[in-house]
Amino acid sequence: MVYLGENIPKLGFGFMRLPMIGEEIDIEQTKEMVDLFISKGFSYFDSSWGYNGGKSEEAMKAAIVDRYPRESFQIATKCPAWIVKTAEEAKNMIWTSLKRTGLEYIDFYLLHNLGGSRTKVFDDFGMWDYLKELKEKGIVRHIGFSIHDNAEALDKVLTEHPETEFVQFQLNYDDWESPTIQARKCYEVALKHHKPIVVMEPVKGGLLANPVSGVRKIFEDANTDVSLASWAIRYAASLDNIITVLSGMSTLDQVSDNVSYMDNFKPLSQEERAVIEKARKVLGEIPNIPCTACEYCIKGCPQNIRIPHIFAAYNRKMTYNDVKGAKLNYSLETMTSGKASDCIACGNCERVCPQHINIIENLKTIAEELEK
Repeated sequence: MVYLGENIPKLGFGFMRLPMIGEEIDIEQTKEMVDLFISKGFSYFDSSWGYNGGKSEEAMKAAIVDRYPRESFQIATKCPAWIVKTAEEAKNMIWTSLKRTGLEYIDFYLLHNLGGSRTKVFDDFGMWDYLKELKEKGIVRHIGFSIHDNAEALDKVLTEHPETEFVQFQLNYDDWESPTIQARKCYEVALKHHKPIVVMEPVKGGLLANPVSGVRKIFEDANTDVSLASWAIRYAASLDNIITVLSGMSTLDQVSDNVSYMDNFKPLSQEERAVIEKARKVLGEIPNIPCTACEYCIKGCPQNIRIPHIFAAYNRKMTYNDVKGAKLNYSLETMTSGKASDCIACGNCERVCPQHINIIENLKTIAEELEK
């Protein structure tokens, strides 16, 4: 049985991390990157209403829409309804996106960044029914959503909204068994609901293109002729039911590298899968906060602190020494819930933690390091 997007090439171009000149997108370099990408037969481009303050969608018009036949590419963009105050504002986002991109219709339109309290906003604003209307009118071709949450949350949304045609979530070999990201479990939920997947963060924001030395050595010992990023992107693309794997490319060299191994794509061999399992084991042995994301601690927290998710953000710093990424993840996780510094040391969390983690002290440390 053919699934939606099965015939789309398995490398997608994420328009979030484009090359910059100061505060502006480098359009000429972006055009070169797009030209190389399309010349190798790739066609899927992903953006959002809010990327680069709207300049990402404008760059799509300049680099893609104005220069290539409409049938030669697919455009995906997203509606982050939770950043506005009214349903009218949320529903107007599609018209802004169409104007910026210069398109008459969007191929793949997503409700952007479901998870936590953000999910409820889309229901309150009637966005699901609105997407169905847009599809019926031909303004969007396919409707879906992106989500940054666990498998239970994904399952709930897909159960309540079977009209969803596809789903986009974070999936990479490091997060495959993550207790917070739950990539494997999310993947299995999508399969259960028969929904094809657009993969985001296959290289984990670039971290898996430059992993810690022990992991780097494993991959280089296995094959010195391929890039470290190639292992991560091919890992995700080798899974079943994948529409495409998004790579947030910032340079022409990155595009050149990605298309070199995704052109005439071949799934990972058993030997290559074993190499990745070895690398994942090394990553798992790096000391961090041993939270299993059971979430018992959240239920009794009077400050609504999403403790496991905050720990996951901090573990990014511990595992990869990625302070910038840890702070970004932390800010996203605390956007609509309590911060580490909001902890009142009531001890409810520690009394129910199966791992006996010193949660209060860890939250103090995280507040000092990630709230600066």
